[in-house]
Amino acid sequence: MTTAKDDLIPPFRERLAEVIERSGQSRAAFAAAIGLDRSTLSQLLSSENERLPRAETVVALAREAGVSTDWLLGLSQSAEIGTQVVANQLEIEGGAGDPLDKRLTRWHTEAVGSKIRYVPATLPDLLKTEATIDFEYQQLSPRVQEAQRERAEARLAYSRRPETDMEVCSSFQMIEAFARGEFIWRTMPVADRRAQLEQMAKLLDELYPTFRWFLYDGLQRFSVPVTIYGLQRAVLYIGGMFIVLQATEHIRVLSKHFDDLVRAATVQPPDVISLIEGLLRKSK
Repeated sequence: MTTAKDDLIPPFRERLAEVIERSGQSRAAFAAAIGLDRSTLSQLLSSENERLPRAETVVALAREAGVSTDWLLGLSQSAEIGTQVVANQLEIEGGAGDPLDKRLTRWHTEAVGSKIRYVPATLPDLLKTEATIDFEYQQLSPRVQEAQRERAEARLAYSRRPETDMEVCSSFQMIEAFARGEFIWRTMPVADRRAQLEQMAKLLDELYPTFRWFLYDGLQRFSVPVTIYGLQRAVLYIGGMFIVLQATEHIRVLSKHFDDLVRAATVQPPDVISLIEGLLRKSK
């Protein structure tokens, strides 16, 4: 049985090797700088090593490398030290929800090759038709509407890349409300809502299994909108602001929350298309 301490050994070994290479020093010189024998350092770097060094050794290694001990142990995605660590692990950023904002695109790009897990505020952006986007952003300028359409197209193109892996989780009541023209869509034309449902069914069939949409019962579970970009960061959307978390433990907690939503899902990804087709029949 592995322990939490065992989980720290592989990232510690990888990051220790990284800082030695980045230092430009030989292993012998790096070991001497922190008062270690070369053989001890070699043991810490060995794939067969099954223990962490003493706390004072970790501190000495981090000090020599100019990184935080949390980063060296794989507990943080930020290598910076001092008070800046706290700021980098949790940030509150304004301007969320602005379609002209480039941060979401950058975060997606940086997460290429990692699993992205996403709880949308309404429907997943990359599945939306232009008519749905224009309706939802009708109070904003044409430039903003165009930017949001471009973002949705970029996310769809991203999801079509073979190396992508995305899971989405939301309530089935949200799709039902859309199909019936309730909530924010109560004045949206029936024809546009039907076209949206048809596009979602088509894209879900095309993108599966690299794109998987789980639906839970909103009477049993709740989640604020959140996107988890692998182990790099998690971003909570709270309306006008993002809370950006970069500490590994915070990301793991939110990943567990997402896991709980997936386990509670009453509609599995292969069955979402059938649900949508049933809503289409009812809307005739």
